[in-house]
Amino acid sequence: MVNHIDSRGELTVIEGHEVPFEIQRVYWIKEVPSGKTRAGHASRLNQEVLVAIQGSFDVTVDDGYIATTSTMSSDSQPLLIESMRWHTLTNFSPDAIVLVLASRPYDEADYIRDYEEFKLRTNISSHDKIS
Repeated sequence: MVNHIDSRGELTVIEGHEVPFEIQRVYWIKEVPSGKTRAGHASRLNQEVLVAIQGSFDVTVDDGYIATTSTMSSDSQPLLIESMRWHTLTNFSPDAIVLVLASRPYDEADYIRDYEEFKLRTNISSHDKIS
């Protein structure tokens, strides 16, 4: 991601070689009410790159062993969410806008929306999980 700043304003560019997949879908999330969570799922095949266009939010990514939380803001680099990673977006600032670049068209069958099923698919039992 490259920012070009001059007297006319700021232009931010993400070029295709910076995204590790062919982009099949683009969407954005905004106006998330205070205290609400987005995502809360894993994708079997889809990968996503998250970009904080404006404001800030937290992203927790869980591979079944380790969960890592990062705060993203408009100064952050894009974040790759690989397939089979449980992820949640929380703590949205009132002005937050999240741009999402996805590797696949929407397919409800690709989503795993139950954390216990996710753990089974990643062969993680509750006692093996690292908190």
